[in-house]
Amino acid sequence: MIHDPIKAQSPRAANPTNQPNVLLITTDHWPASLLGVAGHPSIQTPTLDQLARSGTRFTNAYSECPVCIPARRSLLTGTAPRTHGDRSFQTELRMPSIPTIAETFRGAGYQTYAVGKLHVYPPRARIGFDDVILCEEGRPQYGPTDDYEIYLGEQGLVGQQFLHGMSNNDYVSRPWHLAEEHHVTNWTTREMARMIQRRDPTRPGFWYLSYTHPHPPIAPLQCYLDMYRDVDPGDPVVGNWKCQPHEMPARMNNRLIDSDRYDARFIQTARRAFYALCTHIDHQLRVVIGTLREEGVLDNTIILFTADHGDMLGDHGMWAKRLFYEGSANIPMLLVGCDDDDRVGYQRTDNRLVGLQDVMPTLLDLAGVGRPESMDGLSMVGDRQREYLYGEYGERAEATRMIHAGQYKLIYYAYGNRMQLFDLVADPHEQTDLSESTQFAEVRERLTKLLVAELYGDDSAWLNDGCLAGLPQDSDTGPPDRTLSLQRGRHWPVPPQS
Repeated sequence: MIHDPIKAQSPRAANPTNQPNVLLITTDHWPASLLGVAGHPSIQTPTLDQLARSGTRFTNAYSECPVCIPARRSLLTGTAPRTHGDRSFQTELRMPSIPTIAETFRGAGYQTYAVGKLHVYPPRARIGFDDVILCEEGRPQYGPTDDYEIYLGEQGLVGQQFLHGMSNNDYVSRPWHLAEEHHVTNWTTREMARMIQRRDPTRPGFWYLSYTHPHPPIAPLQCYLDMYRDVDPGDPVVGNWKCQPHEMPARMNNRLIDSDRYDARFIQTARRAFYALCTHIDHQLRVVIGTLREEGVLDNTIILFTADHGDMLGDHGMWAKRLFYEGSANIPMLLVGCDDDDRVGYQRTDNRLVGLQDVMPTLLDLAGVGRPESMDGLSMVGDRQREYLYGEYGERAEATRMIHAGQYKLIYYAYGNRMQLFDLVADPHEQTDLSESTQFAEVRERLTKLLVAELYGDDSAWLNDGCLAGLPQDSDTGPPDRTLSLQRGRHWPVPPQS
């Protein structure tokens, strides 16, 4: 047994309430498969692998609406998109009038702090946090300059955040262009460590650490690119089902990303650079965990690591998010309890169906904090388990829906009335569409009935005599994207608000 003198000198009784601290960590665009502990042959994630061994890894965790803003609303309110009001990425929609996770913990006597990406409107809304140190990936058009941009300015680097020339929404890559300490991942880590060090030691803390990567821009540090220089990043998965460029889902997924020109060499480079961004975060998490240890509170801190959604990374010819295939919708969910909490345990995997709406009730449950009535989610350490999970993204031509029932997953595209069915046990990479197979007709009918029962709002227009009829399909894909996937510019002077 290793003796830890810091732990011995700093008993948890320093917090007289003895309530556990909570560290909630999110990343952006991180697929569940990109963990060494999940069996990935190339990715290096030693920190996250150790966290998984120290607690429970939920293998069937999904983003109910796999795009940033709606996913974060589910995470921060414990609700599904139907309750929180966004399934289509509404950039100027305010948070609903229901308790957030920060408000609920603060109401229970916690100090509540956030560092990184919130993605709420207006950007400086605290949504229940005592303070927020903000990084919003260069969105001054929605309000004030964020804290990361201010930090760069104070370092004499005004307007240099995006001078690497990479876009926030495509996969062209190059090394980071400034000194390592100025990278947003390092900055976010330092600010969270400082928050923990400056805590009130007489009160428990709820800390929300939200990294912006591995979301593009794909500009990792050179040292992490070097780690993957001679590593085979693997080839994208290709299914035996076809999808023409003018049809769904390519029409939706490539709304910002003109990926049909990505060749094999480009794809290999992009995947290596993406892995580099992941490993950088993994290593920086060691600093945060080390800070908890040095402050003597690690054993009395609940840790949960997840992502708002994944990234297709070229699988089936697709990139990014907004899709219910595994790469986009299946997310990491690692839960570490306090050292004596056998509800979480250690070296466990749990295959129950969970979503981002379950994070808030789980953390409240473990901390002994009362549950707001507004929540839809279930505690992941409770006995109740759902039979299926409903997912939804988009309206009209962009609409896609999911029913995940454990072994089988149904994906539906209203545009063209297209349906796919996958057996995730026999076919975890979704290479064979079973929707037209007579052998699986009963499964398709059962999941379709569940889907129809979940439809609401404009989705009712897809039904004809109770059966799915969808929306008519056209062949107009529009002109090429001249914005370079919403490329950022110099950011100085601050761009005008629009």
